[in-house]
Amino acid sequence: MSDSTRVDPRGLRFAAAITSAVLALALLSGSPWNVILLGLQAIVFALGAFGSLQRAPYGLLFSNFLRPRLGAPAETEDSRPPQFAQLVGFVFVAIALLGFLTGATVVGQIATAFALVAALLNATVGFCLGCETYLLVRRLAPVKA
Repeated sequence: MSDSTRVDPRGLRFAAAITSAVLALALLSGSPWNVILLGLQAIVFALGAFGSLQRAPYGLLFSNFLRPRLGAPAETEDSRPPQFAQLVGFVFVAIALLGFLTGATVVGQIATAFALVAALLNATVGFCLGCETYLLVRRLAPVKA
């Protein structure tokens, strides 16, 4: 991943809360709104996964409007696990979009629901499923000599 900086975990939870709202709306809305919402969320995930978490739309909202009011965080996190989580979210939303666009509505709903559950876990209790997956993959990967 390109961004090896540290990030404010409060910003990650803020982004997860917005993501949860967008994905819930996508599940509840009918076509074409679900496709539009998922397309926008896919862009947000792509910017976070392939670019910078701080420069992704939800990261910009947090850093410009909330963080100045909250002050500096007590601790920061490595950005690589959350960036990987953004990539996982992007994959699920891409599958959902493909499902909805090809008429496989159940596939679209299930993929959206999986992404929503992961986002809700992060937003409500701070458990990042994608981050934990990243750490597990890193532990299982062979160590280079």
